[in-house]
Amino acid sequence: MSFITALVLAAFVGYGAAWYFGVLEGNFSLLLFLAAVVTGIYWVAERLYFLPQRRKAVAALEANAAKRQAELAQMGISQVDDNTAEARSRLIMQPWWLDWTAGLFPVIIVVFLLRSFLFEPFKIPSGSMIPTLLVNDLILVNKFHYGVRLPVINLKVLDNHSPERGDVMVFRYPPKPSLDYIKRVVGIPGDEVAYLNKKLTINGKPLPKTPLPDFFDADSMRYAKQFEETNGAKTYRLLNDDERPSFIAGADNFQFRENCRYSTEGVVCKVPEGHYFMMGDNRDNSLDSRYWGFVPEQNIVGKAFFVWMNFGSLKRIGSFD
Repeated sequence: MSFITALVLAAFVGYGAAWYFGVLEGNFSLLLFLAAVVTGIYWVAERLYFLPQRRKAVAALEANAAKRQAELAQMGISQVDDNTAEARSRLIMQPWWLDWTAGLFPVIIVVFLLRSFLFEPFKIPSGSMIPTLLVNDLILVNKFHYGVRLPVINLKVLDNHSPERGDVMVFRYPPKPSLDYIKRVVGIPGDEVAYLNKKLTINGKPLPKTPLPDFFDADSMRYAKQFEETNGAKTYRLLNDDERPSFIAGADNFQFRENCRYSTEGVVCKVPEGHYFMMGDNRDNSLDSRYWGFVPEQNIVGKAFFVWMNFGSLKRIGSFD
């Protein structure tokens, strides 16, 4: 079993190394699921077979020791060296291959269940959601707010809330579902979303947009026009760059592209059923639904709601929902 376990562990390490060096595209949910399954098998085997076998060996050792002491006592020998305790400790101890599998199962299964059904941590990699979320913000995502989904395959098995306009949502990037993206829900199924001349209109009603003091981006060392916008029940801040044109350059040929009309002023889209229109708060620096289309309901991962750490600025910690 030690050789087989070494091969299994080597396979996990090899997968992680290949992922880290970009040889293959990793899937952490799948990796964690497989780790839970493999260590779970070892954990069950430990409880039902390996541990009882070691206990039997300890019992046999103690029986033989007791028999030997009785025989020596009959011969009048009462003082003998007894190393039974050390031998017992060695016999009952888990071998390394069980310690690194069955021993890790409780930790792995707790992490797997928490991450799959309750809360999952993410790191913000880009500035598309500035000023709401900054690069390197470590956030928490509520995995059950939009319904309970099976891990890995992301199949929803229980309904909960539906995404609302203004929610910050994590989803699987439609052109490449192995990647997770984060944007704000701007349009829900049936909405007509118009973003013309950098003004957002939903179903013919312009959203309230109030100017705020300019935002200073410490990373780019630039100021940007900042506004407060209200969409549905949510009020949030956004940025606009006067140097960027209004028209959408390089939009993909995505599914339901016929629902969108592009012009020099921007874009107008009718959101199909079961889909959502997403935009970044950094409006002129965000690759979002204007470029790659709508997010299908089955791609939803969860609702982002809390910054739990930013090592560059502890003041970032807190809710942004």
